[in-house]
Amino acid sequence: MEPNSSLPMNMSGGTPTAPAGYLALDIFSYLVLAVTFVLGVLGNGLVIWVAGFRMARTVTTVCYLNLALADFSFTCTLPLLTVSKAMGGHWPFGLFLCKFIFTVVDINLFGSVFLIAFIALDRCVCVLHPVWAQNHRTVGLARRVVFVPWICALLLTLPVIIRVTTVPHVRFPGKTVCTFDFSPWTDDPVEKLKVAVTMLTVRGIIRFIIGFSAPMSVVAVCYGLVATKLRRQGLIKSSRPLRVLSFVVAAFLLCWCPYQVVALVATVRVRELLLGTGQELRMALDVTSSLAFFNSCLNPMLYVFMGQDFRERLIHSLPASLERALSEDSAPTSDTAASSAAAPAEAELKAM
Repeated sequence: MEPNSSLPMNMSGGTPTAPAGYLALDIFSYLVLAVTFVLGVLGNGLVIWVAGFRMARTVTTVCYLNLALADFSFTCTLPLLTVSKAMGGHWPFGLFLCKFIFTVVDINLFGSVFLIAFIALDRCVCVLHPVWAQNHRTVGLARRVVFVPWICALLLTLPVIIRVTTVPHVRFPGKTVCTFDFSPWTDDPVEKLKVAVTMLTVRGIIRFIIGFSAPMSVVAVCYGLVATKLRRQGLIKSSRPLRVLSFVVAAFLLCWCPYQVVALVATVRVRELLLGTGQELRMALDVTSSLAFFNSCLNPMLYVFMGQDFRERLIHSLPASLERALSEDSAPTSDTAASSAAAPAEAELKAM
């Protein structure tokens, strides 16, 4: 149950029997996973329906549609992950689903953070270069560029595609775990452990830097530039899509930062986890990963409730609220965008 960390999925066959004091945390993690699944599938499915089929295409809707697709795909995998967690790490679903499910998990979790960075860059361009955005920021360009985050996510998922497989449980005959196998060419357990520790440590550091720290640094720089420009224009409180994106990023950081810190510690102590020790660290990974996964169901609620006229939105249908929240886009975004001069900066930023 650590698909976005440097650790193998259920490498040791699940969390060992926990002391009674950990029972409440274990129950909490199951409840969070259940809520995430229900709200994530329904909420993101609704965003996909509204942004994908009911609204005219804009750069904003293209971005948030892709983010909703990432969150929806990930939350659909939660039932199988939860069943495996409940069975102590046993994977009863076969080799194909082992590779497929964890590939989907990794691609979409990476895709989410890269898409958030991409949206922040888009907003930064709109604010800092409104004339260029007016003339060149088109739906066609957005559809092409939005593939870049997905390609990056796919590249970082290659270790899962290549090396994740089903292997017999070393301590419980008849049970299977879905995990990494970095050294299938040797049967020497000592050699396998050395290879696994080395590969997982390198993988964990790369994923922490490229899959979390770098995208969040991009977001921080973009926000610094945007906030400076909006403050000078006196429009810091009137940019509605920027406000929605701010809450999306804040929710992502609050949900993912605890897990990323714990995962980094787990990367340093990966040998203990491979040997079946480090029980407290395993429990911390379980709880913080559940909180991180919860982020996948938050964005649809933020789209609805962080827009203009909160109380008024409550009495409208949810699809109508989502449509209004996602349609607040600043610059013309059709492929036929004219090369006419941009609107005055103040009017354009207020329209955002």
